[in-house]
Amino acid sequence: MGVIITGDLKWEKQCSEAVMKANRMLGMIKRNFVDRSKETIISLYKSLVRPNLEYCCQIRSPYYKKDIKLIEGVQRRATQLVTGMKELNYNDRWKQLGLQRLEGRRMRSDLIETFKIVNRKYDINAELFFPAR
Repeated sequence: MGVIITGDLKWEKQCSEAVMKANRMLGMIKRNFVDRSKETIISLYKSLVRPNLEYCCQIRSPYYKKDIKLIEGVQRRATQLVTGMKELNYNDRWKQLGLQRLEGRRMRSDLIETFKIVNRKYDINAELFFPAR
């Protein structure tokens, strides 16, 4: 599956690997694309960078602040590539670019998966995840 997990069930290595891959893609975009318009950078970010950060997020959603901050830092840097956005603070940049914080996207993904389990969209026993009281 391409997921790295340590013997103590921590995801730190997976997070750092995902961030390294995403940063490499971001660097490639920065070096090779002259057009830094909102449309170009957001399209490239969503198709080449963000998938590295969100791969298997339902399984390995980071819970340590340092991992969350590390992952969010990639999006922070990506938003700075857009022409005229570097001077704005991060909250204003992601709002103006129509993005969400990655933590919020992971939470949404968790809710979607929970909905699918509860409504039997998967062939699994929902009581294993949500025991009756």
